[in-house]
Amino acid sequence: MQPLGTSRRQASETRVEHDSMGEVQVPLHALWGAQTQRSYENFPIGSEKMPREIISAFAQVKKAAARANCRLGKLDSHSCELICQAADEVLAGDWEEMFPLAVWQTGSGTQSNMNMNEVLANRVNQLAGERIAHPNDTINMSQSSNDTFPTALHVAATLALRRRLLPAAGHLCDVLRRLEQENQGVVKCGRTHLQDAVPIAFSQEISGWRGLVEGSCEEIEKSMAFLHRLALGGTAVGTGLNAPSGFAEEVTAQLAELTGEPFVSDPNKFRALTGKDAVVFSHGAVKALAANMMKIANDVRWLASGPRLGLGEITIPANEPGSSIMPGKVNPTQCEAVTMVAIQVMGNDATIGFAASQGNFELNVFMPVIAYDFLQSVRLLSDAIMSFTDRCVVGIKANRHQMDENLHRSLMLVTCLSPEIGYEHAAAVAKKAFKEGTSLREACVSLGYLSAERFDEIFHPERMV
Repeated sequence: MQPLGTSRRQASETRVEHDSMGEVQVPLHALWGAQTQRSYENFPIGSEKMPREIISAFAQVKKAAARANCRLGKLDSHSCELICQAADEVLAGDWEEMFPLAVWQTGSGTQSNMNMNEVLANRVNQLAGERIAHPNDTINMSQSSNDTFPTALHVAATLALRRRLLPAAGHLCDVLRRLEQENQGVVKCGRTHLQDAVPIAFSQEISGWRGLVEGSCEEIEKSMAFLHRLALGGTAVGTGLNAPSGFAEEVTAQLAELTGEPFVSDPNKFRALTGKDAVVFSHGAVKALAANMMKIANDVRWLASGPRLGLGEITIPANEPGSSIMPGKVNPTQCEAVTMVAIQVMGNDATIGFAASQGNFELNVFMPVIAYDFLQSVRLLSDAIMSFTDRCVVGIKANRHQMDENLHRSLMLVTCLSPEIGYEHAAAVAKKAFKEGTSLREACVSLGYLSAERFDEIFHPERMV
């Protein structure tokens, strides 16, 4: 379906559109207009495009704005209905190829806002069969790029956390909870500083992993309260110029209804336009989850190390050959994927922090890269957690024989003797046993600290958990 041209048709491949700077050749099939085309031509930088999540959030913003403008008497109901229909088509993914702009564009995201305005205006005109919508006057009514982009950023971030990351983390917690139940009563050696420590139940160790994920989810949930505050209604510099009275509250209510999230109008639009601290704070919680996933993945691959010359206390699924030269080798590849994603998220966090510090005067002009990195972090971490859970964690099996053998060879079991013989004597027992390669029982009895019978009465590793 071809959009309506604004002047003459050129050959069979392009049409001429115009904006305030003059005429521009636009592909004939494109729903976008002159400003999108200028951005497409002026920023041939990299392969990173504006994230799909931002495009969807913009469509929701425009739909909410149309409804608000209609309720406030600024927009007729017929135009509102067609704008909502066109926005719904974008949300359904019908026009993905019509949003071709690079992340590396104007730092305000103006051209992405205009990309959406132009696509919706042309689509509305197609649906109406006549020219009733203008990108600026109709679709962008009561708005500015300066308040719509930060709003789209908050909406996209909120929905990505709610619909992708939190469910993925919740799925991991469910699997870990099952593993806890399956490993009740299994006692193994604990480790601190990568050295032998006192015993721990394997179910307790797993519960620690689950607690790390659940704690991060709680932090993410709390951070979303700040993402729920929206800049929409502040227009160009926060004053609300050209927006009708009550627009900020009405459009935010519409967005809340459309998304199911408790969005509210930020009470300080000047802060909302220039400050990106809410995104920094929320991504910090995402980074915390990434850090915890790094720890869990490392624990799993350490415990599974071997199969003969490592710890070998658990087995994990063998998903693919691990070497092109060593036959039979299998590696903890899901753990490696998680750890690579974790450091990518940490790098993104540094970029977001630097970008957020650049809110000069009434606007931050690093918003596209903030949006790209935040959403990449959420997307990667969500996918990595799901893959790690379904291809590794579900298949974790305790090697009970190896756990028991390692436990009874641990010198730190001597800790249970401290209340009976004192710290210094217990240390002497451990050092003697290590030096001579004997058991703690033999060392303790030979030093004369306890009789063999008394040692056996006290020494029960399984009770130390």
